Amino acid sequence: MFKILVVEDDFDLQELFCKTLRRNNYHVFRTDHAQAALRLLEDEYIDLIISDVMMPGMNGFDFVRQLRESGYDMPVLIITAKGDILDKQAGFMAGADDYMVKPIDLNEMLFRVNALLRRAKSVSEQKLTFGETILEYTTWTVTDGNGMQNLPQKEFQLLYKLLSYPGQIFTRQQILDDVWGTTDYVDSHTLDVHISRLRERFKNSSDFEIVTIRGLGYRAVKK
Repeated sequence: MFKILVVEDDFDLQELFCKTLRRNNYHVFRTDHAQAALRLLEDEYIDLIISDVMMPGMNGFDFVRQLRESGYDMPVLIITAKGDILDKQAGFMAGADDYMVKPIDLNEMLFRVNALLRRAKSVSEQKLTFGETILEYTTWTVTDGNGMQNLPQKEFQLLYKLLSYPGQIFTRQQILDDVWGTTDYVDSHTLDVHISRLRERFKNSSDFEIVTIRGLGYRAVKK
C-alpha cells in the first residue's frame, strides 16, 4: 500500500484530501506545517507528498527545496491557491513534480497521484542499491562484493521488496499478496522456503540480513 503525506494547514481541506485518498486504498499521514512533515520523514517512509504553499513557518516552496537538498526524491504534488504562472514556475524550480490550483477536482487529484506514483515506481523498479548490493529488476540479478547472482523471479521480487523498505516489518500475508498475488493460493511454507534460500545465497553479505519477527513476518536490516 502506497504511503502519502498530506501537508495542509486548512483542516477541512486536509480532512477532505485524506478521506479521498483513504477511500482509494492509500495509507495517509497528515501534518499542518512543513517542520512537522520533515520530522515525520525521519521515521517514516513516504511514497508521495501533497503539499500546500501558504503555511505557518516554512512555505511549501521552501519545504520542497529542502526535501530535494536533503536527498528525498519522492514525487511532490503542490496544491495551492497560488495560480500565477510565476508561482507555478517557483514550484517546479523548487523541485515539485506537479502543480494544481485550488479549488481542485478530487478525481483529477487522484489521476495525478496515480500517474506520479506509477512513474516513480517504474523508475525505482529498474535498480535498487543497498550499500554495495545492487539489484537489477530487468534481469533479476544481484551484484555485491561476492559477485553476481541471477535469482529466480520470486526470490528476486521477495528480496527487492524487503530491501526497498529496510527495517520495516512485513507480515507473511503482505508478502504473499505482494509477491505471489491474491489470485492463486500459496501457503506460508512456500514463503519460508524462499526466505531460507535467500539467507543461504546471501549469508556472506556485508550489507544486510533477513530477520524473522516471531508471530509477524520478516524484515531486512542493515548489518
